[in-house]
Amino acid sequence: MEVDGDGDALFAQAFPEICANICRELDVVDEHDIGGGVAAARETPSKVSQILNLGPVPCCDHSEILMITMTLSALPRGIPRFDITWRNSPMGESGSGHNFLNTSIINHLRRTGTQLVASSLLKSMILIPRCSTDSSDNSGWWSRFPMLGAIIPASIVPNTPRQREIHVKHDLNPQPLLSLSVKPHPQFHSFSIFDAACLVSGKNLQVPSQRLPAGIYVSINVDSRGRWKSALKVLSSEKSVVWGDTVTLSSRASHVFSVEIRASYEADRMLGSGEAIGKLQLSWDELLSHGDESFDISFLPVRDVHPSLTLKIAVMHACQNQNSALSGSLIDCEIGRDTDAGHARLVEYVTSENVSHLNAAVEHLQLVLDQCPVSHPDHATVLTNLAYARLQGYIRNHLQDNDTTTSLFRDALALRPQRHPDHPLSLYNLTAALIWRHKKNSTAADIREAAQFYHELLPLCPEGTYLRSIAEGPNGVDYVISAFNNLPIASDEGIHLRRVVLKLCPLGHQLRPRALHKLSMALRSHFTQHGNIDDLDTSIQLDREAMSLYPEGHGDYLNNLALSLVLRFEHQGKPNDLDEAISLQEEALRLRPVGHASRDIALSNLGLTLITRFYKRDDIDDITRAVSLYREALTLRPPGHPRRDTTLSNLATALNIRYHKSHVREDLNEAIDLYRESLQLKRPDRPKHHVTLRNLGSALCSRFTQTGKNEDVEEAINLCQESLAVLSSLHPAMCSSYIQLQKAYLFPYQMCFELFDSHVMTRSSIISRREAAAAFGGAQSLPVDAASCAIHRDNLRRAVELMEQGRGQQWSLASRLRTPLEDLESISPALAHKFLHLSKHLSDAQCSVASTDGVTADRAATEYRRLTRQWDAVVAEIRDLRAFSRFLLPPSYEDLQAAARYGPVIILIASQYSRSAIIVPMSGDPHHVPLPSVALAELINLKDRFARAIRDASKMGPKVPRNDLIVLLRTVWDEIMLPIVNVLQHGLKLKFHSRIWLCPTAAFTSIPLHAAHPFRTNADRSKEPCLEDLYICSYTPTLSALVRSRQMMKRRVTPSFVTIGQGQTGAGKGKALLAVDSELELVHKLAPATINRTTISGDTATQAGALEALQQNTWVHLACHGKQDRMQPYHSHFVMRDERLTLLDIMERDIPRAEFAFLSACHTAVGDEETPDEVIHLAAGLQFSGFKSVVGTLWEVDDSVAKHVVESFYENMFKDLKDDSVMDCTKAAWALNRATHAVKTKVPLEQRMVFVHIGV
Repeated sequence: MEVDGDGDALFAQAFPEICANICRELDVVDEHDIGGGVAAARETPSKVSQILNLGPVPCCDHSEILMITMTLSALPRGIPRFDITWRNSPMGESGSGHNFLNTSIINHLRRTGTQLVASSLLKSMILIPRCSTDSSDNSGWWSRFPMLGAIIPASIVPNTPRQREIHVKHDLNPQPLLSLSVKPHPQFHSFSIFDAACLVSGKNLQVPSQRLPAGIYVSINVDSRGRWKSALKVLSSEKSVVWGDTVTLSSRASHVFSVEIRASYEADRMLGSGEAIGKLQLSWDELLSHGDESFDISFLPVRDVHPSLTLKIAVMHACQNQNSALSGSLIDCEIGRDTDAGHARLVEYVTSENVSHLNAAVEHLQLVLDQCPVSHPDHATVLTNLAYARLQGYIRNHLQDNDTTTSLFRDALALRPQRHPDHPLSLYNLTAALIWRHKKNSTAADIREAAQFYHELLPLCPEGTYLRSIAEGPNGVDYVISAFNNLPIASDEGIHLRRVVLKLCPLGHQLRPRALHKLSMALRSHFTQHGNIDDLDTSIQLDREAMSLYPEGHGDYLNNLALSLVLRFEHQGKPNDLDEAISLQEEALRLRPVGHASRDIALSNLGLTLITRFYKRDDIDDITRAVSLYREALTLRPPGHPRRDTTLSNLATALNIRYHKSHVREDLNEAIDLYRESLQLKRPDRPKHHVTLRNLGSALCSRFTQTGKNEDVEEAINLCQESLAVLSSLHPAMCSSYIQLQKAYLFPYQMCFELFDSHVMTRSSIISRREAAAAFGGAQSLPVDAASCAIHRDNLRRAVELMEQGRGQQWSLASRLRTPLEDLESISPALAHKFLHLSKHLSDAQCSVASTDGVTADRAATEYRRLTRQWDAVVAEIRDLRAFSRFLLPPSYEDLQAAARYGPVIILIASQYSRSAIIVPMSGDPHHVPLPSVALAELINLKDRFARAIRDASKMGPKVPRNDLIVLLRTVWDEIMLPIVNVLQHGLKLKFHSRIWLCPTAAFTSIPLHAAHPFRTNADRSKEPCLEDLYICSYTPTLSALVRSRQMMKRRVTPSFVTIGQGQTGAGKGKALLAVDSELELVHKLAPATINRTTISGDTATQAGALEALQQNTWVHLACHGKQDRMQPYHSHFVMRDERLTLLDIMERDIPRAEFAFLSACHTAVGDEETPDEVIHLAAGLQFSGFKSVVGTLWEVDDSVAKHVVESFYENMFKDLKDDSVMDCTKAAWALNRATHAVKTKVPLEQRMVFVHIGV
């Protein structure tokens, strides 16, 4: 023994005991050799070193000859050091210790290594050397040292060019305690011949327990004591594995070839041997009979399928053995054996469903868990094994507790964070437990959590793996998304998952059409529950892509696209969507002939779309065909069919519609019966449950009008209330349900207005918003119905608020983007700037949507909705400021009363429930004026009689009495305006010639209220005064419009006056206006010379020139042809030289400098018939754009006599105007009043009353 430095004495004292321990540990067979060493050690330590410096070790011919040197030395603090060095020695060199270096010393070294080194190091120390074929050599020491190579590191192989060393350290000392080194002999050569088995692949590899493996490996016997283990490979979606590993074998090492296929449940650190898929033994003769060709070996079946391996055997020399992966025996430990036993019992349970096997499996695996604390490296593996066994029992109803199982999976996942090799499998296991608990308990929280985990899991699953195929299968992500779609609210998480799946299916992928289809349906479902049009637009885009991948047609994709187009038509009213949907559904029906399993679906879908087209075109053939289609569909869905309730409801709807068209009572009664049967079958959580409730209520109301039975209307009220109860507050169908409810019982109008407002605001253009408003046929009467209801309840303030909130919504929505912000700028300049910035972009976006290019329009619509959401967010932020809590909210009565600051505002209300007026005074509560003698039908008739009388009067000579007009105006006075005047005079004590503002609604909007006249003579022969004799009358579209104009009056600028005239008809229709030029010259002469005056006429009066003039001047006089488009009022226009100057053109300009406009043109102050309460006409458009005071016309103007009114108007307007005075647009109403009085003898009655004043 060699001792360094001053450690001699200390170590010499301890050496005898150390040597004795070595002898015991080495289990020495021949004590003679070692005994001398011990005795020498007691006397002379150096002799021990000489004895332990062993001689050469004999070895077989043609094999590496190793020299083993063992040195025992002392280190600081008396810690012994035991070095073993393996080195080359020439063959045949003499030495001692042959009988000493036997199995016992090798076992000692292994035991020592186990104590000093982690077992993972020993795993790597695997190299089994080969001997020559010389049996005489083999009978020598090789037979005595079978495990010689078991402790040599695998990295040290024959012919290594330089010596390698492995050092083993003790925890108490930083220096190595054990060193191993190998150096090849320079004269060594290899000529031995071996058999190389190449493991090519495996297929049909099904795990008996049905558990999802982390990988598959193969184990092959190498000799009587050791086995070779292949690389762990991931199982493919086709349940196959490709290895390509090579193992060097010898038929002389074992009589049989033994091979096993095993599943490992750990990709990282494997505990136990995993689960056996198949075991097989073959004779070497059978194995070698295949020559150099690859061949398959088949195993016993697993679930009726035979696993198999593909092998290839080759004969090679030892020096060719460069790619073999050799190993010693697998680690054998107690927890590994218990784990394997647990796996085996679980397989028996799964195949037999014998509960005793389940209990045994759980018992084994629980025992392993008890031996593996949290700090143990295999703790996560043990948790997973136990949880999986329990889950199998829960699935088969032999265990009821799944909470413990889920908790075990959670703990395992926590120990396997992201980037851990087993993290994906742990994610899957936990989602499987959550899914099974949801299947049994329908717990929404479980399926939401499973969706979140799948969102993380799917990107971690490579394409083509078994894990990926299971995760995407019916019990994986498909189940999660289906469960989400069945929840009351469509799941954002489910849509996210579908997007993930689509990203994993690039162009050309065979599953991409299905992924598109699934995501499209999820988005459409989300739209039906939340009403976000972006979802529907995206769904249509996905449907179109899916269709493009099936040019020959696909029934499901055809129907899916058609349904989305119908939904968009219902939401936005695009007729092209409806026509395309019907064509697609007819093609889908053709692809599903009689006998096809899905024909009932195609019949129902086409029937529904035909009903939708009937509402649009009123063609009785559509509804008759729909009834026929639904009757056929009902025969295909007999009692017990899961969708019979839907078909019953659809057929009932078709019959109910046909009843309203043809008035056949049998259709109505059958519809009610079918609705009742449908409700008995339909679950409350079904998506269309509220629709059936509402439709039955509507049918009962219709029957009530026929029979008068109270029970019908009472049931209708209950059904409508139930319909509302099942809807979310922002559901698109809320508005329809409220409309139906108010038909049965008059209440929550405000909510209906807010929902209607939200619905219309989603439209990305001014025209589409008006079309959306017109599409709600029952919504037009809601404002007046709401006001009548509030009046009936003696709540006049609320009546004013509801009236204002419900009418003029087009102007209200548009004006939000032009709200004055002076007060906000003083408090929060940044917020005011942000609001103005978004309002400007939102206003510009409205214009972009008008593109005729479908793709561009859709893109612009999407951008508009994005800006709308940002704009809404800024509005909410402004409302958080204390002084702006009601910013852009419907105004209160106190806010609206500002409109009456300079005179009362009279709101005239005509509903089916009452006709009346509400007078909003300058202060105090409003006054109610009943108009009991006016029936709604008479008002509508009065409007038509006025149109005929005015048309007839235009054909009369100027001196011919207008008797029909006189009778009508007397009726207006007696039945409408006289009761109001009485309240003004006696209730409000309003002085004569005071200003009043008329705000007509519904049927009142087409009646010239300002011209009401008694045409009677008093007893003293004086003429009874008319309305314009008593007061100065103006109109206002809404109270808010008047308030807004007054607010903008604060911005006074230097006045400028432009006259614009165009006598030509533009398109060649109608007659030229010959008096235009003279009218312009007259106005120019009457305008104050002190202001800037310009004239545009003839060829310069173009659309662009007129728009520029409107923007550059504060006062405008416009003389030309005017045309009111009653079908699309935003297309109402002034005729210019080149193009029409439309109302939409004017509205798109913000002209805050403007003050006054005189529209000497036809039809500039009359609205459309479909939405009269929106008051959409040219005069109102100019007021919206910034003109505070406007004179317009109610019907056609005769330019030859109109100039008399114009001349008198401007004479009064600029009367007494001094050079330094400012033109005052608030005098316009008074000047018009004076002008109509002044021209009585020159201008016929219908041409005097055609002019009206609007605004301040």
